[in-house]
Amino acid sequence: MTNSPSTTTPVGADGATPARAGRREWTAMGVLMLPLLLVSMDVSVLYFATPAISADLHPSGTQQLWIFDVYGFVLAGLLMTMGSLGDRIGRRRLLLMGAAAFGTASLLAAYADSAGTLIAARAVLGIGGATLMPSTMALMRTMFTDPAQRAKAVGLWSGVMTGGIALGSVMSGIMVEHFWWGSVFLVNLPAMVLLLLLGPVLLPESKDPRPGRFDWVSVPLSMAAVLPVIYGVKEIPSEGWHPQYVVSLVVGLLFAALFVHRQRTGASPLIEPALLKAHGFTPALVLNLVAALAMMGSAIFTTQYLQSVLGKSPLAAALWSLLPSVFIGLAGPLTAQLVQRGVNRGHVVAGGFAAMTAGFSMLACVGTDSLWLVLAGAGVLACGMVTVSAQLVDLAIGSAPVERAGTASSLLETGTEFGGALGMAVLGSIGTAVYRHEMPSTAPAGARETLGDALVTAAHLPGRAGESLLATAREAFTSGFQSAAIAGAVLTALAAVGAAVTLRRTGTGTGQGEK
Repeated sequence: MTNSPSTTTPVGADGATPARAGRREWTAMGVLMLPLLLVSMDVSVLYFATPAISADLHPSGTQQLWIFDVYGFVLAGLLMTMGSLGDRIGRRRLLLMGAAAFGTASLLAAYADSAGTLIAARAVLGIGGATLMPSTMALMRTMFTDPAQRAKAVGLWSGVMTGGIALGSVMSGIMVEHFWWGSVFLVNLPAMVLLLLLGPVLLPESKDPRPGRFDWVSVPLSMAAVLPVIYGVKEIPSEGWHPQYVVSLVVGLLFAALFVHRQRTGASPLIEPALLKAHGFTPALVLNLVAALAMMGSAIFTTQYLQSVLGKSPLAAALWSLLPSVFIGLAGPLTAQLVQRGVNRGHVVAGGFAAMTAGFSMLACVGTDSLWLVLAGAGVLACGMVTVSAQLVDLAIGSAPVERAGTASSLLETGTEFGGALGMAVLGSIGTAVYRHEMPSTAPAGARETLGDALVTAAHLPGRAGESLLATAREAFTSGFQSAAIAGAVLTALAAVGAAVTLRRTGTGTGQGEK
């Protein structure tokens, strides 16, 4: 076991048998789970706080959108930069800097007295999140040099990440109900203080011993490539193919081409092109994006279904959605055990995608009163997602050179952000198109756009007219849900085949990928 708090190359990187992690490393792993849980929770923590924030700060419509979106935009835009920066200055150092920024921004957000202050605080939270997420993954690569132990650690990482998103909305509802809206941010402070105290003692420092010069030109190029594309694909499902969103996509893709050219020709690129040629890394990156696409695409429908079709309150819907999470935390470690016992990793990932296909198939059978079927389908789908994510993350960070662990981690996280945005765009557009097709032309114009608009319109109609519109809109939404689920099932079935083919030579994970 490595007891020194500062290392640059893990034991076993020279080809010797990797050292097994002991109590110190597993305790440090528990510390790493704190920022991961909070960063994932912050994705959904404002779900139930929005009405209280609106009543207190009176944001404009544009400001309210930015309060929600600025965190995710900044996070996605800076992931690649922060991953590369961590490789150069040290992942532990970057993690602690991010924790300090995250804690300070949480305090600022909790006591924000204006919408502008809250937006600024959320932006700083995004900066902190962009340092925390790749740092936790890269430090796992350093602490767990034994492939079997690293697989278990990554399984826990995936379960915490998935569970945190579900927990964030519930935590938001409970805190707002018993305290005030700012309390949803204060829950971050104890964990960040603990991380700042224990991190320097338990976490090893690691960085690239020969990092080269930092390519500052690539930083704005990477942000200019990521942010316009994510903005465009997030807005198109709800707003349609308006010119401004199409232009946003085109501009982002042009900057992406410039960014790729810079990485291929620069003397010290932000993303080393050789990293993408590491055995199994690129397939893991692509398949992880597909899994995120499927998961986020399904989540937007199940959330609306519970609230708008079944009529659950936001908090009740969030509590019901926690039920499938009981089994999610077990999926990653259990599948890691399968791989360590000799099952081919490609087959395990294919099996995870097959489980996602089964979950989508269950969702394709929902009616307008199918609570348990939706929960069961969402649970099976989420378990498949965790299985896929755990194996792909382990493969990617295990195949990457240890000196590029931060960069590899940031690429995976950026792919996840892209996948989530694409999921809302692709599956969301399918569901919206079917909804609009199913709604009769005699329905009020507003009600033919979205189910939310139909609920508002129906509330202003008398008696049977309102009830009839509600029933029709819920049927139309359910049809759109079914169609999107069928598309998701086809996509994940193709991904299962792709995983079985592209990952067939990645072995069982015992010794695979160590550099």
